[in-house]
Amino acid sequence: MTAPLKIQPDFDSMKAWRHQIHQYPELGFEEIATGRLVAERLAEWGYEVHTGIADTGVVGVLRWGDGPGPRLALRADMDALPIHEETGLPWASRVAGKMHACGHDGHTAILLGAAEALARLHRANGLPGNGTLTLIFQPAEELGGGGGARRMIEEGLFERFPCDALFALHNYPGKPTGHFYFREGAFLASSDKVTLTFVGKGGHGAMPQLALDPTLPAAATVLALQSIVGRNVDPNLASVISVGRLQAGNSYNIIPGSAELELSVRTLDPEVRDTLERRIRAVAQSQAEAFDCRCEVVYERGYPVLINAPAETRLAVDTARALFGEERVESPAAPLTASEDCAFFLERVPGCYLMVGNGDNGYEQGVHLGPCSVHNPHYDFNDECLTPAAAFWVGLVSRYFSEVPQPA
Repeated sequence: MTAPLKIQPDFDSMKAWRHQIHQYPELGFEEIATGRLVAERLAEWGYEVHTGIADTGVVGVLRWGDGPGPRLALRADMDALPIHEETGLPWASRVAGKMHACGHDGHTAILLGAAEALARLHRANGLPGNGTLTLIFQPAEELGGGGGARRMIEEGLFERFPCDALFALHNYPGKPTGHFYFREGAFLASSDKVTLTFVGKGGHGAMPQLALDPTLPAAATVLALQSIVGRNVDPNLASVISVGRLQAGNSYNIIPGSAELELSVRTLDPEVRDTLERRIRAVAQSQAEAFDCRCEVVYERGYPVLINAPAETRLAVDTARALFGEERVESPAAPLTASEDCAFFLERVPGCYLMVGNGDNGYEQGVHLGPCSVHNPHYDFNDECLTPAAAFWVGLVSRYFSEVPQPA
């Protein structure tokens, strides 16, 4: 590090917490054991602990000084995925069909490690001025539009725990371990799910003239959708329309009565998001009409575009450069078409969502598991990320309360 911290996070404890959480993964809104671990540790270190927010969410609050002061929030996600783990590691999931395939076990351990170090710093009178630090351990990030961030907001998170800025991080497989990636403005894409049901009239495969075949407009729509990306969206603005499911019929000699498509729709621009919805509806319904069928459209808006605020992003970048040096910090980093429900938080509170390099994959006794990304049964969070990421949180908190003006 370029500027060593006065108090370092405890690597061994973070690793132990991470492996414990990894062995007992819990899906969205089921994070009972994980939430209990978080709440017990926070209470042990002197945080004011609140549980039961969005069912299994946990919030820890630390206050100091003799006035209100600035209010800062840090957030980590806790939930696992419905994937059967295939890593073969000693700490692999012990729950069939569930695993931490996105690194949320690591994110939770990182924030716990930072919380413990900051509590020690607080006891040593090392936190400047007056202030309130809120640690948000969020459930159900993986559940799409109905995820934990939205639920926490709906249940009054920011009314109960007001904050002036919010920061969060995610591991970044394929990037050098412990390197940091930042971007002002749009960093992660919106994510919408669209179901297109083409309704015709079934019939015998030998007599198509007596039926209205819905597979024809469905097939035509699969191709026509890409004309939206290619011809209705500025080429400089990223957008993705992927057909994840195409389903029709049950037998080769029966023309089905309906055909269904499910789409994943993503963009990095809120106005493009509106354009995509308008054009998808028009294209699908026009294709249906062309084949004398009709189309039922269910358009479910999920996570919004994740937008980082300029001032908070610059503060985070400066902190990372001071701690780790210019060579381990990339800003601006390229935007990603992955999505994150922290975007809901950042719609309400200015802040910065950043990425931390996770290497090719985790390690076991020096043996490389092999490169893969998240949401993969062979993925494991890299423990070598724990210390730099937690140290970044400690440095950011110290810098924030040193540089943000105190209320008059």
